[in-house]
Amino acid sequence: MISEFKDFIAKGNVMDMAVGIIIGAAFTAIVGSLVDDLINPLIGLFMGGVDFSGLSASVGDAVFTYGNFIMAIINFLIIAFVVFMLVKMVNKAKGPAEEEAPAGPSQEDLLTDILAALKK
Repeated sequence: MISEFKDFIAKGNVMDMAVGIIIGAAFTAIVGSLVDDLINPLIGLFMGGVDFSGLSASVGDAVFTYGNFIMAIINFLIIAFVVFMLVKMVNKAKGPAEEEAPAGPSQEDLLTDILAALKK
């Protein structure tokens, strides 16, 4: 059982996934700070310091803070746009994608050509 576990952990896709999760967590902190500390204050300047997080409605003892939900949607859209721009920059830095060599004629096409040549 220990050797099976060792084989499972040593698989490349498990290690790649672990690295991806760790890098993703660090990247989340960076993007979160970018949005919270730089972009949201900048947007607040243009919108007159509008902050929706204080909006709420009460029904009996229940308090619905829908302003937090609105801010979460705004933050999601900002983060999605920032990630989109970062991916676009990384793809641009990689250079043009290599095109695959055109696939030659299929085996059936070759056999058809051979048969036609033999008939002549």
